[in-house]
Amino acid sequence: MKSVYDVIEQPLITEKSVSGRDMGKYSFRVKKDANKIEIAKAVEQVFNVKVLSVNTMTVKGKKKRVGRHPAGMTADWKKAIVTLAPGNNIEIFEGM
Repeated sequence: MKSVYDVIEQPLITEKSVSGRDMGKYSFRVKKDANKIEIAKAVEQVFNVKVLSVNTMTVKGKKKRVGRHPAGMTADWKKAIVTLAPGNNIEIFEGM
């Protein structure tokens, strides 16, 4: 059994994710093996809000080089966009 604090890795603060807050959408980096139900329960318990829907996507890693050495890869990761019920918001995002 995963803890709700293990599912959410960190909030994503980008220009695109900040613009979605007007519509009640918040973006998080989550564990790769987390499903939509686990993500919704984790957000509801950690932030005390009502979740309407969760959209997930896997972001592929990028090729990186260090000097002359052959290219390596950054790790793939999973992003979740959580839509909250009207009237709910997450306070830690509001100051940004």
